[in-house]
Amino acid sequence: MTAKTTKTTAKKTTAATKKPKTNSKTAKAAEKKKILFVASECTPFIATGGLAEVIGSLSKALAATGRFDVRVVIPLFSDIKKEYRDKFNYLGNLYVHLAWRNQYCGIFEYVNDGVTYYFIDNEFYFKRPGCYGYFDDGERFAFFSRSVLEIMPFLNFYPDVMHCHDWQAALAAIYLKTNYCFKEEYQYIRALFTIHNIEYQGQYSLDLLCDLFDIYEGYKYLVEYNNSINLMKGAIECCERFSTVSPKYAEEIKHPYYAHGLDPIIRKNEFKLTGILNGIDDIGYSSTHDTHLFANFTPEDFTNKAVCKSELQKMLGLPEKPETPIVSMVSRLVSHKGLDLVTEVIEELLWDDVQVIILGTGDSHFEGYFRDLANRYPDKMSANIVFNGDLSRKIYSGSDIFLMPSKSEPCGLSQMIACRYGTVPVVRETGGLFDSIKPLHNGYTFANYNAHDMLFVIRKACADYKNKEEWSKLMYRAATTDFSWSHSALDYEALYLDMLNN
Repeated sequence: MTAKTTKTTAKKTTAATKKPKTNSKTAKAAEKKKILFVASECTPFIATGGLAEVIGSLSKALAATGRFDVRVVIPLFSDIKKEYRDKFNYLGNLYVHLAWRNQYCGIFEYVNDGVTYYFIDNEFYFKRPGCYGYFDDGERFAFFSRSVLEIMPFLNFYPDVMHCHDWQAALAAIYLKTNYCFKEEYQYIRALFTIHNIEYQGQYSLDLLCDLFDIYEGYKYLVEYNNSINLMKGAIECCERFSTVSPKYAEEIKHPYYAHGLDPIIRKNEFKLTGILNGIDDIGYSSTHDTHLFANFTPEDFTNKAVCKSELQKMLGLPEKPETPIVSMVSRLVSHKGLDLVTEVIEELLWDDVQVIILGTGDSHFEGYFRDLANRYPDKMSANIVFNGDLSRKIYSGSDIFLMPSKSEPCGLSQMIACRYGTVPVVRETGGLFDSIKPLHNGYTFANYNAHDMLFVIRKACADYKNKEEWSKLMYRAATTDFSWSHSALDYEALYLDMLNN
């Protein structure tokens, strides 16, 4: 893509090669600790999962403290909505060298809620539907990571901490500590790498070390693992610290069952490891203000939650039975979300006085199974094999019990969201589910990955639902559990300062 083409997509604020000038605002920001988030997605611009919500919410929470100059850099994907693109300012462009390539890199800026967002533009890599799943993803995110380092002199912004997220941003940390470590401006930047899901590690053939990733042969030992390139392993080795999105998950990934082969590297570097539980946007997920709901309600007065339940039943073609508990799932329909447990015992559950609602897409055999089940139990089961954000809010608010039986769950946001709407979670004790849901305080838990253990706890919750007085107290405790980013932001602040002081 040429610079001329790029300039037509947003307001041009500077000449293509002119660097931003330092002003009083920049000087004031320099007094704060500078944090740069490097990630592949961020709300509200583009999201495929929980990573985007973390980047969008945590950056705002840190900026709100007034103690940090927080900036975020992501690719300028074509799926970013025009309503946002029209607000982006074009800062200029440069060319990024990656091995034998010399690729155009446009830089766009947007400032909102105290956070400065940068967008890396290259139509060859990013003008495609979606974010991931392409044969050249390694090259695409190598270019992105290299661009992050290259735009720092252009912006005259060298962060105190560069906070990289998941394998797509791993190379930014690797490049910082290898190719760029000899440049004075980069020597004082600390790197933090956060693992949101250890299953996806960025693994490639060793043949691509120099030609694709532009990593010198002398640094091969940093990224080599099991006779291949492992970008997550390289980031763990290179960063001053690395973290996960819950304390429990930080412990779990030291063991083979959870680590997808990376447990020896985790144990080797565990002195650098921290687990910090994610939060959620408690303003966006609010039963009091959410405009998606059939009726709003508060933790002090759940009267209108009955309206949400009744309208949800009507909408999905289920009988309106206020005394029958609704058990819901909003999930990707894949095995590690516990769907194999659900399919094993759900027909037993449907024999009880219960209604089950499922929303999500995923593996075709799960999709087909739940569709068939809904056809056979039309008065008790609703299978919605779609991705629908509006419907998800209506399900969260209209259900009584929320099921999340994951085999592994680095953090999980759905159980927290359900709580915000007074819907009581039933979860397996793993990862962030263990850290966020406490038995009979704000939900129910089971430990073993066993279908009948899960069924026993669901039936216990359904039985307790009949005791309206105690159930109302449980709903209140769930709805008032503090899942905001304020606590997590303080934990990250402490981690950043510890990195800088040591």
